[in-house]
Amino acid sequence: MDDNILDKTVITGANGMVGSYVDFGIKVNKRLLDVTDLMETMKIIDQYQPRAIIHLAAETDVDRCERDPMYAYFVNAIGTYNVAVAAQKVGAKMVYVSTSAVFDGFSKDPYSEDDKTNPQYFYGRSKYIGEVVVRDISDDYIIARVCGVFGGGPKKDQKFVSKIINQLKKKDCQEIKAINDSFISPTFGKDLINHLKYLIKKDAKGIFHLSNKGVCSRYDMVVKIIEVLGKDVKVMPVDSSYFNLPAQRGMNESMVSKRFDLARDWQKALEEYLREEWLPTLKLLRY
Repeated sequence: MDDNILDKTVITGANGMVGSYVDFGIKVNKRLLDVTDLMETMKIIDQYQPRAIIHLAAETDVDRCERDPMYAYFVNAIGTYNVAVAAQKVGAKMVYVSTSAVFDGFSKDPYSEDDKTNPQYFYGRSKYIGEVVVRDISDDYIIARVCGVFGGGPKKDQKFVSKIINQLKKKDCQEIKAINDSFISPTFGKDLINHLKYLIKKDAKGIFHLSNKGVCSRYDMVVKIIEVLGKDVKVMPVDSSYFNLPAQRGMNESMVSKRFDLARDWQKALEEYLREEWLPTLKLLRY
């Protein structure tokens, strides 16, 4: 497939954290395209006549999904259905960004593309339904599973890395508590977009795990953040029950890929993210 497909790619949810790394195609946000509205979605997609659609628009707040499961299903399942129908109608490749939360989290080993899905909480269930929809409706699709996504820098990052940095900014911060009994495979949004570009241009099809390489706890990530930022702060390991979150995450949501071997280690990706997108701003603030 030729490179021009990227110029004719629509990216939903392009104003989000991952969307900030998109440097190609036709970027649309919720104001331009509400994916929960089927008629509007079909109209806009028909107008652009894309050759591919990267569907980033989603509700990724796990705790909000647990508090309001109908909203989670509305955005993540019905919204994905609408985009998949529109993609099929215009003959576009459907690229759906999913999650390792579609697994049950009980395995001692990282999950591969061939492992059985069995989501245990509403976020994972709503994203899993999206996967089913894409597989059933689309003739040409990529399902890209990710985990622990980070990126976006100071303007877009509202996830884990940003929350830790905001704690470190406080003058009286001497200790940070972080979970050390559950495991993930972090995904740098910049790397994810580069991997999707590669797979689209290769005309790949099927399910791919696109997290960065390796397995870690949130505790491990905090240790790495403090190391890169040069802070003298103690990291206190705690178990998953400490924060009493609405959604009970899987004890193991880490991933490995049997079909994609171009990802770099999560440590290298996180260090690049911190050095290139956070450190310059923090230095300006006399951090």
